Amino acid sequence: MSNLVAFASAGLPTVQSLTTALESLQVDVGPVGTAIIKMDKTGHWVFGADQTEVEDDSLWAINPFSFTHGYIAWGDGEVLGEKMVPMQSPLPELDAAPPQAKRGWETQIGMSVKCISGEDQGLDARYSVTSVGGKRAIVTLATAIAAEVKRQEKENLPSKPVPVVKLKKEHYQHKSYGRIFTPVFEIVNWVSLDGAAEPAAEEAPVAEEAAPQRRRRSV
Repeated sequence: MSNLVAFASAGLPTVQSLTTALESLQVDVGPVGTAIIKMDKTGHWVFGADQTEVEDDSLWAINPFSFTHGYIAWGDGEVLGEKMVPMQSPLPELDAAPPQAKRGWETQIGMSVKCISGEDQGLDARYSVTSVGGKRAIVTLATAIAAEVKRQEKENLPSKPVPVVKLKKEHYQHKSYGRIFTPVFEIVNWVSLDGAAEPAAEEAPVAEEAAPQRRRRSV
């Protein structure tokens, strides 16, 4: 048992209350020091100021107590205001949006993730999104967590409320904007809050030349 996935539990609600909180996550789908992770317009998952691409098939643990909802106001490529609260709390009250905000206040939801495999192992990141596709992906994930926690409780299984996912994508064709990519969180395993067995290592073939470095993408 390793501590690759270890989320601080002090002050958090009980795992038993997690299902109620997750199921209460309602959005309009019509932590300091962590990296920002997102899917860019070309369908690549990237993180950090340098927009480093996420490794293919890397594994990410989702902190089930980290879901938040609220509002954000964007200007010309910069955040002018943001009001986010834990999902267990009512949406924050809003005052007038900053005058420079192009679309006023937009609803936003988010969660914390942690890389547990590959060269980015140990990286803590925050994923927040205002797009319809991104919101749907988070709500789908939250619903899956709630269902799994209920199943584990019903079958009297050890508590493993942390989904381990691969960051995937899908797309659809928009009549005006062309191909639109949307995120997918592919659940591959469930682990406990205090740790999990490391994924089984696969023996890699000997490469004849060095693997290329991951690309860094312009914002």
